Order: sequence, then C-alpha cells, then structure tokens
Amino acid sequence: MSERPVVIGVDGGTESLRVAVFDLNGFELGVASAPYATDFPAPGQAEQAPEDWWRALCTALPEAVKKAGISANAIRAIALDTTCCTVCVLDRNGAPLRPALLWMDVRASAEAADVLATKDAALDVNNGGAGPVSAEWMIPKALWLKRHQPDLFERAAYICEYQDYLNFRLTGEMTASANNTGVRWHFRHATGGAPHAMLRKLELEALLDKWPRTIVDPGSVIAGLSSSAAEALNLPAGIPVVQGGADAFIAMAGLGVVRPGAIALVTGSSHLQLAVTDVALHGPGIWGAYADVLRLGAFVVEGGQTSTGSAVNWFRRTLAGNAAYAELDREAAQVPIGCDGMIAQDHFQGNRTPHTDAASRGAFTGLSLTHTRGHAFRALLESVAYGTRLVLETMQTRGVACDDIALCGGVARSPLWTQIHAEVIGRPIRVSSAACAPALGSAMFAAMGAGLFENLDAAAYAMVGDHRVVEPSADAHAAYAAPYEKYCRAYVALKSISA
Repeated sequence: MSERPVVIGVDGGTESLRVAVFDLNGFELGVASAPYATDFPAPGQAEQAPEDWWRALCTALPEAVKKAGISANAIRAIALDTTCCTVCVLDRNGAPLRPALLWMDVRASAEAADVLATKDAALDVNNGGAGPVSAEWMIPKALWLKRHQPDLFERAAYICEYQDYLNFRLTGEMTASANNTGVRWHFRHATGGAPHAMLRKLELEALLDKWPRTIVDPGSVIAGLSSSAAEALNLPAGIPVVQGGADAFIAMAGLGVVRPGAIALVTGSSHLQLAVTDVALHGPGIWGAYADVLRLGAFVVEGGQTSTGSAVNWFRRTLAGNAAYAELDREAAQVPIGCDGMIAQDHFQGNRTPHTDAASRGAFTGLSLTHTRGHAFRALLESVAYGTRLVLETMQTRGVACDDIALCGGVARSPLWTQIHAEVIGRPIRVSSAACAPALGSAMFAAMGAGLFENLDAAAYAMVGDHRVVEPSADAHAAYAAPYEKYCRAYVALKSISA
C-alpha cells in the first residue's frame, strides 16, 4: 500500500455519482461510480431521491479507494461537486420530506416570471437585470414549493441543494457553497449576502430561516468526516471535508480554465459554456458575471443548454431501441452535413441561453420519407452543436474571448460529435485528458483545503494534464452555415406553438 498523499474528488451528476482518487500530479489512481434514477412526473418536471445519492456515495467511494490500492491514512481531504439547483426539502434531522427538484425541473416558470417582476437589484446577474430568470434556479423553485406544497414548505427545516445534503451527511454540518449561492441564489457575498429585499417582495422571507446559515468558499474546510459517515464509508473519522460547488463550475478548475482567455465547454446531460473574466460583464443572452464564485477577485460568465446529452439519451432509449451509441454514430456518420434538410431543436427541457425560455420544447422539422434513423440522430447531434455556437457567438458579442475552447464530458466520448462541434463552431477544441474534469476539479479544491497547494493557480499547474486538439475542416464549417441559420430561425418559428 502506497502512503503518498492523495485526495478524493466526488462528482454528483445527473445520472450517477462518480468518485476518483488522485495523487498530487492529477493522476487518477482509482475510480468508481454508482447510478441512481430520475423520475419525470409531468412534462418539464424531474425529481430524484436524496437517499439514493448517499447510497451511491457509500457504494462508489470505498470501491474507488480499493481500486487505488492506497491506505485510507493517505487520504488528505475529500471535496465534492454536484448538479446545481437540485433543490432538497429536509426536516431538522436532514431527512428528505419529498423528492428533490432536479436542476432540469422547470415547473417553476410562473414563479420565475414573478421573481423577475420584482426588478430587484440582485437580478443583475442575468442580462444585466433585464432577465428572464430561469425556472431552474433556487428562488423560483422555493417559491413554487411555498405556493403549491405549503404544508411541506412550512414543515421544512432546510431548503438547500444536493451539494449541501451530501456535505451534511459527511460532516453533520449544514452549510452551503459560496459557488452555488453566488451563481443561483442571488447572493452577493462581498456586498450584503442573501437577497433580503427580493425575498420580502415575494413574501418569501421564511426561506431565509430554511437556507443554510453558514456559507463556505470552495477550497475551504467545512469540517472533519463524522464518525457515522466514516463508518458508512469505511474511512477514518476526521478527514477534512472541503467545500466544492456546482459541477460545471468546478469542472472549470479540472480543465485549467481559471484565468481569462479560455472557455470551458462542460458537456453531459446539459452543456455549459463558462469563462473567467477580470471585469463584470453583463448583457442580453448571457448569465453572470458572478463575483468570487471560483476564486476571489475574479468573475465567471456563463452560457448553457438545458437538454443536450439527456436529449440524445432520450432518442436512444425511446426511438432507437437502446441501440449502442457507437452504432448510432456509425449511422449518423453516413449522413451528409445538414441531414438532407432535417433540423432538430434541442430544447427538450427549455432553453437556458441565449433565450432563457422554459416553455420552449424540442422538435424535428423538415422530415421526409427519405430520412432514416441516422438522419434523425445526426440532426439531434448537430442541433446541440448549433446551440453551442449560438451561445458562444452571444458571449463573444458581450466581450468574452471564445477562441480557446477546452471541452470535457460526454461529447468527448464520441469522436463524431466532438468533430461536429469543432466544425459547426469553426474553432479547434481542446479535449481534456481527465476522465472526469469535475471530479479532478473537486480533488484540486480538496488539495487546497488540505494545504497542499497555496491557491487554485498552483493546483491547476500541478494537476491539470495535457489536452488533445480536434481541428475543424474549413469546408465542413462552411457547409454548416445554411443549416445553422435554419436552426436559429426554427426557434422563432416554433415559439408560438410551444408556449
């Protein structure tokens, strides 16, 4: 058994929880994962059971440590990232009172409109205050709970996130991350904290007593591993549990996107496009800038697509008989660019940016009897890439540098889909060598919390590995121009029937 120092990064994703053990060079020593289910009670709704996340952690973490071949005494710290705005309703003991509202749940669209109508100063992070506000976010979901399940809202001792629930199970301390609260709860940590005025306007002041009172910066220690959690995980008690944050933002660290000049393209069930800036950029079609959510003194600007990998998985499950992705890729590779006139819209759970339209839905248009399964699958792959291009073009008009793109996640597992992204966007894409950039990012913050690195720059220099580069074809990029314009026009045309 090796006694060299190691850190553990936990990535709580949409479909599974992944645990990875890393050395201080960023080398992955052992990894394991465990799945959990999502329920979709109605269109636009998505729920998960918080107990399933804990069971997944108790399965995956001991297995990852065993695979790493290390002594538990070598573990210097643990940190985790999770999906963001997956909202939990807990009693005073931290037990769930109802299933969690998953991040992609957009049932609170009416409440989001009411949040926007407050015209509160805390809304400046979305389109410079012009809105819209996303139904995915914490306050609309909490307002929906108060209006539609008032008894549960009243009984709740805590309304928090996936992140907070697992950290509570690990330490017994109810805390929230300055990352999550800064990007999705409208907190302004340097200038007043919680959005008191907004909550008063919404008659939602009771939420202040239900949110975690303690906010912890990413990279700071929450507490030591509790004796009960240590027993469940087969680890020594007292190992530092370090605060992480929202999965995509923590993946920025795992991609080495910690300074201005690069875009983190984080892909999975959704896509997020994230950049660090030195100044607070605001404007229509982008979210942010969020201050001090990744590192102090810097801002993060965000774009995103709600249903990308999840829409592709839907196609595979419901329309392709659970065919292997490799088989579907082979069929799609035989289809020409533009899919012989077939265009898809990737808004299966609404649009995050640049439209921020929770009512928008997915669609296939231009179908004919000549189209095949391969056409439909490729049209969906292309639509996601079109959506990414639209987000990046919007961010660029707001002053964000978008030439250097670092990608991680599900798209990287498909050479075809990665190439489609590069050619639709028309720029080279650097693909992360890390199997799971969010888990690596969590491990980097764990190492900071353990005092093994002075700051995020030092951790990135030591732990982020090389990237492979996917180059676009100029001819292919030119061929995508016309179908991309059709994709952009499709949203306007379909908007009148999706409301």
